[in-house]
Amino acid sequence: MKLRFFSLLVWFLPGFASLSARDALEKIAVSADGAHFVHAKAGTTFTPWGFNYDRDDSGRLLEDYWHEEWATVEEDFREMKEFGANVVRIHLQFGKFMESADRANPRSLAQLKRLLDLAGRTELYLDITGLGCYHRKDIPAWYDGLEETERWNAQAVFWQAVAATARDRPEVFCYNLMNEPLAPGGTKRETDWLAGELAGKHYVQRITLDPAGRESREVARQWVKRLTDAIRAEDRSTLLTVGVIPWAMVFPGAKPVFHSKEAGGPLDFVSVHVYPEAGRLDRALAALAVHEVGKPILIEEIFPLKCGMEELGRFIDRSAAHAEGWIGFYWGRRPEEYVDGEIAGAMMREWLEFFQSRAPRMKRSVRD
Repeated sequence: MKLRFFSLLVWFLPGFASLSARDALEKIAVSADGAHFVHAKAGTTFTPWGFNYDRDDSGRLLEDYWHEEWATVEEDFREMKEFGANVVRIHLQFGKFMESADRANPRSLAQLKRLLDLAGRTELYLDITGLGCYHRKDIPAWYDGLEETERWNAQAVFWQAVAATARDRPEVFCYNLMNEPLAPGGTKRETDWLAGELAGKHYVQRITLDPAGRESREVARQWVKRLTDAIRAEDRSTLLTVGVIPWAMVFPGAKPVFHSKEAGGPLDFVSVHVYPEAGRLDRALAALAVHEVGKPILIEEIFPLKCGMEELGRFIDRSAAHAEGWIGFYWGRRPEEYVDGEIAGAMMREWLEFFQSRAPRMKRSVRD
């Protein structure tokens, strides 16, 4: 009898532990005045302070190793929590999650559920960014061959499947429709869905190849509505956003497209990706100010890529006049693992050391 009881206890304890961890997290919402992130029930302020977990240090994307090297993912989540993070942004690749235009990949969805459970146990919220096409070799030929309406329909199927898997999970901070989309306008027809390449990866996508005379904001409005409607059919409460390049940093005076009044109605908050340039902090701050549209602003990507760490720290301090949170990068290595003499490694080490030192003051605990 005792042996049987012990066996049942061993069987059920992991489930109880998972439920206990999930109970420690509370769904995140936007405050009634539209200014801040808050814990939905308690009403206390939540300040995102976290990492983009987009790849490992060798450039592999999460789906490249999360099946065979799950222990690595678990260790990485523990480290991010130890460093003081409360949000982890993951980047789901379309080609890994869709078997055809109307059918999601059940194995990938099962692994996403496993990741949700891990996030719950480590008390880390997830920013789930979707529709990634970062590696051209992973993009299905059938997907590239779709016209706009069919492509948007396939994207809607992706998001419905993800939202059905993640709905009602308190550890999901938000769904980000796509990383850095472009909405062409006018009459020029494009030939490639991907725009630009950085270190072998394509982070920017066009959402149409043929605007057919539509303005950019109208293209963005139609696309945002199509995908947010698909998500809301499965999940009514999780926050929605789109992570964008603040073009006012490049073209002073440029106005938001996806977060404009015309297109951004279904979106709950503004996400911008900001890499301040040395000696030009004021321009980056002005670009943030352009995105003040009556919703919280999250700086969803930030890193000392174009300026030093000291200057980036000053920017983060000054950007608090506009932003409600900041998400940097973590690629699976601790600061002490980066070797002296490697420029990229030195930047990452400085960033991680800064992140840890600032965490107590920048980040709120799971509950205030």
